Amino acid sequence: MEKVIDEINLNKPAYRTIIIDLFSVGTEEEFLEIFAREVIKASSSKLENWIKAGTLFFKQLIPKVSVGNNPDIDFNLSFDWEELKKHKNEILNLPEIISRKKKIKFIICLDEFQNLATFSDYNIFEKQMRACWQRHKNVTYCLYGSKRHMMEEIFNSPSKPFYRFGDIVSLQKINKQNWTNFIIEGFLSSGKLIKTADAELIPMLMKNHSWYVQQLAHYAWQKTDKVAEKKEITSALTELIYANTPLYQKEIEVISTTQLNLLKAIVKGEIQLTSAVVMQKYKLGTPRNVSKNKTTLGKNDIIHKVNNKYELLDPAFELWFLKQFFGNDYGQVN
Repeated sequence: MEKVIDEINLNKPAYRTIIIDLFSVGTEEEFLEIFAREVIKASSSKLENWIKAGTLFFKQLIPKVSVGNNPDIDFNLSFDWEELKKHKNEILNLPEIISRKKKIKFIICLDEFQNLATFSDYNIFEKQMRACWQRHKNVTYCLYGSKRHMMEEIFNSPSKPFYRFGDIVSLQKINKQNWTNFIIEGFLSSGKLIKTADAELIPMLMKNHSWYVQQLAHYAWQKTDKVAEKKEITSALTELIYANTPLYQKEIEVISTTQLNLLKAIVKGEIQLTSAVVMQKYKLGTPRNVSKNKTTLGKNDIIHKVNNKYELLDPAFELWFLKQFFGNDYGQVN
């Protein structure tokens, strides 16, 4: 998204772009203040215009504007929370109001959008956002996140306000060949080498998972003096899994025995999870238990369905799981 926005900024000067990362935004009030600040900052490149906008475009709200030595970082807006609760629409409609008066267009990107669902009274706030944003003519919203199940619940459920809000795009994994080229070029650019066969091993082990491919490649690069070979990649993989082991242990501790057994069946490649043979072999309980556990593990982003087959969402967790419960060496093929 950042690359796309950079290209828009370079080639389409009529658009004003905003990216807000919602990962660490914890309250509705915080979101509204950040949203207002970033919209105002994107509307002009001049500090004096930001300060004027802080009062010019509000009718009911009276924002408090503060500016430090570095305006890019220290320019802030804040509001009285009681007043903000009454007039949220002034913030939510702010980009459309500014775009009409200044004859500009906005592209607003909200990363980790599903995190808003953790706010108290989110159901009400969700309706308010939809009611305002669906009427905006000069603002494009790109709402995206890493928790697929939660994003699908927000945008695919007919009972939710954001149902059919816009086009839904499910990003596919980057293929192995592109990853291989990327890794080889990355090593070359720093004066190190990695052979094609060894570079291919990294996305293969991590099932083309973007975060883990880059993490494993980085660990392998750190362990390489001149040429990366399988021993560096094996050592890097051990380090990667060791670094994530506390998280994996925590995930295992909070799931039930039948959910754990279901994960065992999945990582061993079982497809007919409700067949009598599989349920008995892995002690999965009844077909109803299996169905309920699949739903729970899916909602928690532990498993997902690919080509009519369930698999673990986290490839490094899968390798750790196979080692922990079946004694497989890391990277060993089932």
